[in-house]
Amino acid sequence: MIDAGSGLGAFGRNCCESLPQDIDLLFSHLHLDHTAGLPFFKPAVLDGARTIHTYCGNLDGASAEDALGRLFSPPLFPVTLDVLPCSFAHHGFRAGEPLTFADGIRVDTILLDHPQGSTGYRFDHGGKRLCIISDIEHGVNWPDPDLCRFVEGADLLVYDGMFTEGEYPCCKGWGHSTWQKGVELAKGAGAKALAIIHLHPCHSDVQLRSVEAEMQAEMPTAFIARERQSIEVGWPLVGLAEPPVVALARRA
Repeated sequence: MIDAGSGLGAFGRNCCESLPQDIDLLFSHLHLDHTAGLPFFKPAVLDGARTIHTYCGNLDGASAEDALGRLFSPPLFPVTLDVLPCSFAHHGFRAGEPLTFADGIRVDTILLDHPQGSTGYRFDHGGKRLCIISDIEHGVNWPDPDLCRFVEGADLLVYDGMFTEGEYPCCKGWGHSTWQKGVELAKGAGAKALAIIHLHPCHSDVQLRSVEAEMQAEMPTAFIARERQSIEVGWPLVGLAEPPVVALARRA
């Protein structure tokens, strides 16, 4: 799982029975919109035999344990995480270091430009590549060459497109980007498809559909991600007429 925003509650309710006993939760970073759903995750609340492994790469090697302990404790929250039936195992790393899991799967990481830092993830499995680039602020020289190399040839690039180009100048320094920069990165890196996430909470569905149409005029395999959406990475998207029915989609 990537991040633990408010959508984690619905995900847990819908998928509780199918999830394994050991769950790996990879944080991009620990801002509230990426952590608030953790104590409402049904598998953590109901299953004492389950272990949730958290991974955090933007704290100079420290794990998320202390930060989550401060967040989920009085007076900000009524109980601490250790009250939950499940067990937590917290792992720290430095963004840029690869992660290797017990099943042999390797996940590559990269440090992103965001206040207090953020971690991007690249998954290569079964001949397919998925890249999650959330909470990033694009730079002047864009697309960034290092980031282009990191996401090169992605079958699906998931990118932070929170602002419109008109909104961005007033929010510069907040650590977010635009769909236009996502398209530039996708094209520069030869990504096959682009999903825009971290949507602005004040943008209506009507506005987002209009943005999607404008975006698809430049990149036909780009789309606005939807809540509770799922997609098979590598699914042929050429000539996309309707967005595929990424569990990663949620409002900011």
